[in-house]
Amino acid sequence: MPQVGATLHRQQEDADGPRRAAGPWHLRLTPAAACTPAAGSLSHFLDRAAGIQDWLVGTRRELHSFPELLFEEHNTSATIRRHLDQLNIPYQFPVAKTGVVATIGSGAPVVVLRADIDALPITEETGLEFASRNGGRMHACGHDAHITMLLGAARLLKGIEAELKGTVRLLFQPAEEGGAGGDLMVKEGDGLLPPPAGALDGVKAAFGMHVWPAMPSGEVASRPGTLLAGAIQFEVTVRGRGGHAAMPYLTADPVVATAAAVGALQSLVARETSPFDPAVISVTRMAGGHAFNVFPDTATFGGTVRSNSDEGMQRLRRRLEELVASTAAAHGCTAEVDWMEDSMPYYPPTVNDPEAFKFAMDVAGRCGGVLQAQLLAAATMGGEDFSFIARAVPSCFIFLGTRNETVGAGAGVVFHGLHTPRFTLDEGVLKVGAALHTALASQYLQQWHERHEGELEGTAREEL
Repeated sequence: MPQVGATLHRQQEDADGPRRAAGPWHLRLTPAAACTPAAGSLSHFLDRAAGIQDWLVGTRRELHSFPELLFEEHNTSATIRRHLDQLNIPYQFPVAKTGVVATIGSGAPVVVLRADIDALPITEETGLEFASRNGGRMHACGHDAHITMLLGAARLLKGIEAELKGTVRLLFQPAEEGGAGGDLMVKEGDGLLPPPAGALDGVKAAFGMHVWPAMPSGEVASRPGTLLAGAIQFEVTVRGRGGHAAMPYLTADPVVATAAAVGALQSLVARETSPFDPAVISVTRMAGGHAFNVFPDTATFGGTVRSNSDEGMQRLRRRLEELVASTAAAHGCTAEVDWMEDSMPYYPPTVNDPEAFKFAMDVAGRCGGVLQAQLLAAATMGGEDFSFIARAVPSCFIFLGTRNETVGAGAGVVFHGLHTPRFTLDEGVLKVGAALHTALASQYLQQWHERHEGELEGTAREEL
């Protein structure tokens, strides 16, 4: 998940209360009727997943040892295909360059389960026996766990393939960490698979999940509507006229112009954006010159813009360009904004379909065991390219807690979050994710047929 952001609440050490995790950011969770499960236990899915827990752990550790960056996931993809071959599950490869699309079952309807497969350019510092063997590469966002849970679901679903009332399509998607692999996978849909199905052709719903170290292991959280913000990167180049540091009056100083522009940008959120329309502009890098006694000709700065709506993003982009240009001009300089969409495309907001959300929370609650379904009180400002899938078909994206105060992420007082070199997770949740994937797919197919059987009897119900 690139650009993990913050409408989260930091939980600090409380000297007068219980010991808490110091440092990570925590989601606000609110019990709600929407998360109250319907009748009918689905705990047998957890029981079945528990039977393959050792296999899940071994698979995750293999993937964790050899992380690969976006669109370079060649060994990762080969590992996925090896497991699918062993399970006798047909698949299409390559999809979106290094991705894999597998199929279990047959006929209508079609439901999608998705996992991202790329890693991050981070040097691992966990000290684990199975730590990254690829220097400067790390599964610091839990995508190794996502792959493993979906492969576990593939194994479980294959075991009940004869009972499935339709088709489950498994998307092993590359390049979530900046390459918009989800967008490419959607765009490659037409004619991708043997007729008549493409990657999302005929799909009625899609589900995805992301490990979340700020939540207790087994806790599931999501919300209807906007779950994650839209996000885009930018880099600004300010051009002036360099010269000797002793004679600034003979220059057009791009460093001062850059500093002024960075300060001015804060007003776009603080003074031009409603507090009820979440937005974030973060400047995270600056550069200008190399000598202590020389004004450079140029200076640069960059960061990210985030908004919970396309309209909000369009406004912020326009105003950022205007403000940067006018501020630079006031200092005798010019400025150019590069939105870097060739290397890091705009990720739109991830919006959960309300009915898909209700269904997913119901299924999670009915799985029982350690699973606890919670309503997320507010969207987060992180970015996620599942958003492209969610724009194409009704979808729900879910956070799965991985914090265990005794093992892995959260051991002791301090635990380490996503995109950090010491990120770890509780491997006990692998069976939970595999079970939840399996339950979501099988129950969706079953309930779809029940609804349509009712329609034939004159008791039409709205399709999810």
